[in-house]
Amino acid sequence: MSVEFADLAAPRPGLGAVRPSLIQKVAEQGAGLEGVIKLWFGEPDRVTPKFIRDAATAALDDGHTFYVSNFGVPPLRQALSDYNARLGRDIGVERIFVTSSGVNAIQLVCDALLSPGDRVVLPGPYWPNLSGIPAVRGAEVVSPDLTLDGEVWRLDMDVLLDAITPETRMVMLNAPGNPSGWMLTRAEQETILAHCRRLGVWILADDVYERVVFSGDCAPSFLDIATPEDRVVSINSFSKNWAMTGWRLGWIVAPPTLLPTLAMLGEYSISCVAPFIQHAGVVALRDGEAFLAEMRARYRDNRDLVVERLRAIPRLQVPRPEGAMYAFFRVEGCDDSFALALDLLRKERVGLAPGVAFGPRGEGCLRLCFAAEASVLSEACDRIGAYLSRQG
Repeated sequence: MSVEFADLAAPRPGLGAVRPSLIQKVAEQGAGLEGVIKLWFGEPDRVTPKFIRDAATAALDDGHTFYVSNFGVPPLRQALSDYNARLGRDIGVERIFVTSSGVNAIQLVCDALLSPGDRVVLPGPYWPNLSGIPAVRGAEVVSPDLTLDGEVWRLDMDVLLDAITPETRMVMLNAPGNPSGWMLTRAEQETILAHCRRLGVWILADDVYERVVFSGDCAPSFLDIATPEDRVVSINSFSKNWAMTGWRLGWIVAPPTLLPTLAMLGEYSISCVAPFIQHAGVVALRDGEAFLAEMRARYRDNRDLVVERLRAIPRLQVPRPEGAMYAFFRVEGCDDSFALALDLLRKERVGLAPGVAFGPRGEGCLRLCFAAEASVLSEACDRIGAYLSRQG
């Protein structure tokens, strides 16, 4: 009996629950257009600082081009421990695992902890990778909604705790959050941790934006209150904090007993992170605080500019993000944000991310990344206003 080529090329069952990124689809539509203001991706607009680039060049010149430990090179693991100490956290190197990006960190943790059919709780709207990665592994993702109260996005704690049942394997919390900029308070984290301890539920904290906050210099973290034995895993990345998106460098903080499993899984996925990149990470951590402070101040000003300008446009409901680098705003009367994003792109050459890309709760919204020059953001707001005025 012959087998059709289409059958051979078919993906495995279960992948139907995962769809391609709608953000990428908008970007693909804008690739051939001239004069597009590209605010669709979550990426700093500035090149990686020179002192970090120079460190990578020096590491290459010193011959750091060979295989290294699955766990990460010792200088970087120690630098990450020292970095956490400066933030008031006692995180030993035995809890730190270096990854090829924050995405890779989430993949490894989900590979280590999730089985097909497991229940994962993820508040929405959410970064699509956070829902897609568990779904690829056959887990069921349940999404309690954030609420929009006009000024900020909030998560009703009663709704979240009701969703975290004894049948739940993991709760994923990205705060400060992409796309909404919402944050958890320390009291809320303590409540969640106590609840998950009682039920034996894992917490995966996506802390990628913890330094991109507009009050203070670091968001509250579960690492501040959890013990090494707690079922708490933090993932982080160099991408946003040090403008290193293309470098693909991240890390995991986990209970020490989980590290051997992560190392085994890392061997079967990436083996190790490029050592010259890791040595650049050491320098970013050691010398990067001034850059972080400058970046936060710039993003705070950009946030205020964008919120003020967008709130002046009829039909827009614009919360003020508490962290991250996005304005996630609702468009009155919109029930197809993907179509709206494409039309705005074609007619006004403004590239935004459609809200539906971030789950059902995001429908009717658009996401604007304000990690750009103020003049660029002002022009984008002018074009958005002009577009909506013509739509009536």
